[in-house]
Parts: sequence; structure tokens; C-alpha cells
Amino acid sequence: QVQLVESGGGLVQPGGSLRLSCAASGIFNIYAMGWYRQAPGTQRELIAFITSGGSTNYVDSVKGRFTISRDNAKNTVYLQMNSLKPEDTAVYYCNGRGIIYEYNYWGQGTQVTVSS
Repeated sequence: QVQLVESGGGLVQPGGSLRLSCAASGIFNIYAMGWYRQAPGTQRELIAFITSGGSTNYVDSVKGRFTISRDNAKNTVYLQMNSLKPEDTAVYYCNGRGIIYEYNYWGQGTQVTVSS
């Protein structure tokens, strides 16, 4: 059984930092691992992904503030979030997929709240 388990969410003040982790089990060599987020009343959006080869892509709203990385040996992807803003508040979901979406798995989500 494939599982993606996120951790690291929480409450942080504006300008602060958080690091999210997502550990995958039951599957290896995931082609692309990414982070999505969904704020209340909005659609889930892809904010960053990284391929097994290390190529990365970010949505414009997080470029320069968030960094995605992965440890293939640990089957884990990370999202370092700096200079957090209130508009970053959302549930953050980890995703793992194949190159043509022949598999597509989701974590359960972790809440990130940016507020003073």
C-alpha cells in the first residue's frame, strides 16, 4: 500500500519559516514529487515539484521564498518555506506521480497558518 505522510505544518508569524516533509512508503523511484496547497474557497494549486532527476518548477507566487528538495534514498520530499505571508495560509498536500500520471498519489494534508 502506497502512503505519503506529510509533517511540519503549524502556526507561524508573517516573515517566519516552516519546513514541510513528505515521506513516501510502498513505492520507489517516484518520477515527480510535488506540493500543492488549497485555501478555503479556492481550488487546489500546484506550487512546486521536483523530478527524480532534480529538475524543479515553482509557481510565481512562491519563487524566491520556497525551496523544494528531495532525498531519493529516504524517499522523502521537503518544502522549505521562508518569508511566509498570510496568503500562504492553506492546507498543503504532498503528491507523487508517474511521468504520464500512470500513478498519482496524495498525502492527507497538513495545515499551514501564517498569522500574527
